[in-house]
Amino acid sequence: MIRVTRAAMEKFMEALRMQNMHPEIAIRIIPSPSKSNSLELAFDKEKEGDQVIRTKEGRKVLLVGADLILALTSVVIDYKDQGFSILKRDPSAPLCLMSKS
Repeated sequence: MIRVTRAAMEKFMEALRMQNMHPEIAIRIIPSPSKSNSLELAFDKEKEGDQVIRTKEGRKVLLVGADLILALTSVVIDYKDQGFSILKRDPSAPLCLMSKS
Protein backbone atom coordinates (compact mmCIF):
# COMPACT_ATOMS: atom_id res chain seq x y z
CA MET A 1 0.00 0.00 0.00
CA ILE A 2 1.21 3.47 -0.88
CA ARG A 3 1.34 5.98 1.98
CA VAL A 4 1.19 9.74 1.33
CA THR A 5 2.41 12.12 4.01
CA ARG A 6 0.33 15.12 5.05
CA ALA A 7 2.84 17.48 3.40
CA ALA A 8 2.62 15.64 0.07
CA MET A 9 -1.18 15.44 0.23
CA GLU A 10 -1.36 19.19 0.85
CA LYS A 11 0.88 19.87 -2.18
CA PHE A 12 -1.19 17.55 -4.39
CA MET A 13 -4.40 19.30 -3.26
CA GLU A 14 -2.81 22.71 -3.82
CA ALA A 15 -1.90 21.73 -7.40
CA LEU A 16 -5.45 20.52 -8.07
CA ARG A 17 -6.93 23.74 -6.64
CA MET A 18 -4.51 25.98 -8.56
CA GLN A 19 -5.46 24.30 -11.82
CA ASN A 20 -9.15 24.52 -10.86
CA MET A 21 -9.57 20.83 -11.68
CA HIS A 22 -12.90 19.03 -11.87
CA PRO A 23 -13.34 16.60 -8.92
CA GLU A 24 -12.96 13.62 -11.28
CA ILE A 25 -9.43 14.75 -12.19
CA ALA A 26 -6.54 13.69 -9.97
CA ILE A 27 -2.77 13.49 -10.19
CA ARG A 28 -1.39 10.34 -11.81
CA ILE A 29 2.08 8.90 -11.21
CA ILE A 30 3.49 7.81 -14.57
CA PRO A 31 6.80 6.41 -15.80
CA SER A 32 8.89 9.18 -17.32
CA PRO A 33 8.94 8.85 -21.11
CA SER A 34 12.37 10.49 -21.28
CA LYS A 35 14.23 9.22 -18.19
CA SER A 36 14.50 5.54 -17.30
CA ASN A 37 13.70 4.63 -13.67
CA SER A 38 12.07 8.01 -13.14
CA LEU A 39 8.50 9.04 -12.48
CA GLU A 40 6.45 12.06 -13.43
CA LEU A 41 3.11 13.50 -12.38
CA ALA A 42 0.22 14.29 -14.72
CA PHE A 43 -3.44 15.24 -14.40
CA ASP A 44 -5.77 12.42 -15.42
CA LYS A 45 -9.07 10.63 -14.76
CA GLU A 46 -9.34 7.35 -12.89
CA LYS A 47 -8.96 4.24 -15.05
CA GLU A 48 -9.93 0.64 -14.38
CA GLY A 49 -7.35 -1.07 -12.17
CA ASP A 50 -6.00 2.16 -10.63
CA GLN A 51 -5.15 2.46 -6.98
CA VAL A 52 -6.82 5.69 -5.86
CA ILE A 53 -5.65 7.73 -2.89
CA ARG A 54 -8.35 10.05 -1.56
CA THR A 55 -8.73 12.75 1.04
CA LYS A 56 -10.74 11.97 4.16
CA GLU A 57 -13.66 13.71 2.42
CA GLY A 58 -13.40 11.30 -0.52
CA ARG A 59 -11.76 13.61 -3.11
CA LYS A 60 -9.56 11.70 -5.55
CA VAL A 61 -6.05 13.04 -5.24
CA LEU A 62 -3.53 10.49 -6.52
CA LEU A 63 -3.84 7.74 -9.12
CA VAL A 64 -1.45 4.83 -9.52
CA GLY A 65 -1.93 2.65 -12.58
CA ALA A 66 -1.89 -1.13 -12.48
CA ASP A 67 1.49 -1.05 -14.26
CA LEU A 68 3.10 0.70 -11.26
CA ILE A 69 1.22 -0.72 -8.28
CA LEU A 70 3.67 -3.58 -7.66
CA ALA A 71 6.74 -1.38 -8.09
CA LEU A 72 5.34 1.18 -5.65
CA THR A 73 4.11 -1.23 -3.00
CA SER A 74 5.20 -0.14 0.49
CA VAL A 75 6.42 3.32 -0.48
CA VAL A 76 5.97 6.64 1.23
CA ILE A 77 5.42 9.73 -0.90
CA ASP A 78 6.58 12.86 0.87
CA TYR A 79 7.11 16.52 0.06
CA LYS A 80 9.98 18.69 1.28
CA ASP A 81 11.24 22.09 0.07
CA GLN A 82 13.15 20.45 -2.78
CA GLY A 83 10.07 18.60 -4.09
CA PHE A 84 8.41 15.21 -3.92
CA SER A 85 10.24 12.07 -2.88
CA ILE A 86 9.29 8.40 -3.01
CA LEU A 87 10.92 6.25 -0.38
CA LYS A 88 10.62 2.55 0.37
CA ARG A 89 9.44 1.88 3.92
CA ASP A 90 12.09 -0.85 4.01
CA PRO A 91 15.22 0.98 2.76
CA SER A 92 16.96 -2.30 1.94
CA ALA A 93 14.25 -3.21 -0.59
CA PRO A 94 14.96 -1.97 -4.12
CA LEU A 95 12.56 0.40 -5.83
CA CYS A 96 12.22 -1.09 -9.31
CA LEU A 97 10.38 1.01 -11.84
CA MET A 98 9.22 -0.63 -15.02
CA SER A 99 8.76 1.58 -18.03
CA LYS A 100 6.03 0.91 -20.55
CA SER A 101 7.14 -0.85 -23.71
